[in-house]
Amino acid sequence: MDEKKRLIDEMIRVNHAGERGAIKIYEGQLKALQLLNKDPELQDIIKEMRDHELEHLKFFEEQIIERQVRPTVLLPIWDLLGTALGFGTALLGKKATTLCTSSVEEVIGGHYGEQIDILSKKFKEEKELKKKFEKFREEELEHKDKAEQLGANNDGLYSLLDTVIKNSSKFAIAISKRY
Repeated sequence: MDEKKRLIDEMIRVNHAGERGAIKIYEGQLKALQLLNKDPELQDIIKEMRDHELEHLKFFEEQIIERQVRPTVLLPIWDLLGTALGFGTALLGKKATTLCTSSVEEVIGGHYGEQIDILSKKFKEEKELKKKFEKFREEELEHKDKAEQLGANNDGLYSLLDTVIKNSSKFAIAISKRY
């Protein structure tokens, strides 16, 4: 397999897994918030962010078919862990819920930025793919900003949660590229 096919396949595979994981996180948060009958405003914001992720996922599902990319075999694990992360942070309260969004979206925004750089330098002919990545990156960073406006920060013990979520996200990205 040539370098271009390998790298583009990795991008599609990991972004597909990441968008699906983000949906599972938001769905887990919504389940917990609905169960506890808490914060309807936060629920509406999470639903809106989830809807962006659904649009992103649809694009990557189409790319998987069009480009014949094998999805990661780890999807069932990521689904379970994403749902658990979302549910667990929502049980901890609004600050943990918003911190989860901020932490994940910061990592994803950086990841999309790296991919955009690769497309710009190595695969200039992939203009449409780059354009989608730029749009999705912008939306992910809007989610991060929104979470911070709602109170996300990593003060005190929240810095530990922030570190765990960011490192877990980076690990999921790295392993999903290959498997």
